[in-house]
Amino acid sequence: MSPLPEISLTYAGSALDRLSEQRGDAALIQSLRQNARNFVIAGESFVLAKRGDSFDAGLSDEEAARTGEPIEIALIGKDASGCGHFARAVSPAQIDAIKAQGGFIVVDLRSIALQGLVPHADLSSLATAKALLFWHERHRFCSNCGKPTAPAQAGWRRDCAACSAQHFPRTDPCVIMLAIHGEQCLLARQTRFPPGMWSALAGFVEPGESIEEAVRRETLEEAGIPGGRVSYFASQPWPFPMSMMIGCFVEATTDKLKIDEVELEAARWVTKEECRLLLTGKHPARFFAPPPIAIAHHLIKTFVERGEGVFG
Repeated sequence: MSPLPEISLTYAGSALDRLSEQRGDAALIQSLRQNARNFVIAGESFVLAKRGDSFDAGLSDEEAARTGEPIEIALIGKDASGCGHFARAVSPAQIDAIKAQGGFIVVDLRSIALQGLVPHADLSSLATAKALLFWHERHRFCSNCGKPTAPAQAGWRRDCAACSAQHFPRTDPCVIMLAIHGEQCLLARQTRFPPGMWSALAGFVEPGESIEEAVRRETLEEAGIPGGRVSYFASQPWPFPMSMMIGCFVEATTDKLKIDEVELEAARWVTKEECRLLLTGKHPARFFAPPPIAIAHHLIKTFVERGEGVFG
């Protein structure tokens, strides 16, 4: 069996140089701020500039200044042309004033991706900006001594002057797995899902746990299914708020379900043919799979194409 194909996932695939070894070079960072592309977020939404019939997530310095005084600015990276990309947070209270100026729209990141409002290459910068600025917003005080912290290393660290602690951005690892039993896969619903949407199981990796152990534990806890073989598929940055989705397939050793009704509204085994209908939006009950921006869509699609071949 040939290896699983490489896929292009939303919010992944950045071509930027993150300049991780040069973030303390104040002169370099200052030079990159000249004529930079600024990814401006206000609350949960980004400010996009209108460019004729299209939109641009990377605002010019002049456009960024019109969105209001920044609460936080952080380096995202440098593109192939040498242009700096910066994340810039402004107060949500500015949203009405931004809209009133004309020339801008303010829209959340999921909608930007679903509607294809910006080129795929910019989605990674937006995802980085959202996760990084979310971390800054919630780490203004030192977890060691409780005193205020200040940004350092071009926004990739916060320092505490009181106790000298250094704090770095965090990413929460989350496994998302499609359990497979013969020619069926396990799909589930949570109450927060849109009506009719069915997806793969998912859960956070716990301390001291490997990816494979997390996959088996979550499958057992949520659906009562002991897991066998685990096959890694792909990973996806998921900035809602700051997670990494680690996609896997897991072999179900039984098809007997025992659903955790606190975590799940429902779960059931689904055939390949029904999965095709879910993916194409042609299910007679109007059920559907997550959209292509989510790794769950690609897990289900790959199962339809490969079946148990996903385990090699």
